Amino acid sequence: MIGRGLNNQEVAAELFTSPDTARTYVSRLLAKLPARDRAQLAVIAYESGLAGQD
Repeated sequence: MIGRGLNNQEVAAELFTSPDTARTYVSRLLAKLPARDRAQLAVIAYESGLAGQD
């Protein structure tokens, strides 16, 4: 979802969770992956094949 450019509100809506939970998910991804921001998370998603090439 980050690879598609969704913000926390949009991620929360797709996952049927609160925006706070989506923010926590993004924060944990940033802590666990070698990324300093959402843009780098998107790059990692594309490079690993997790984000589709629509």
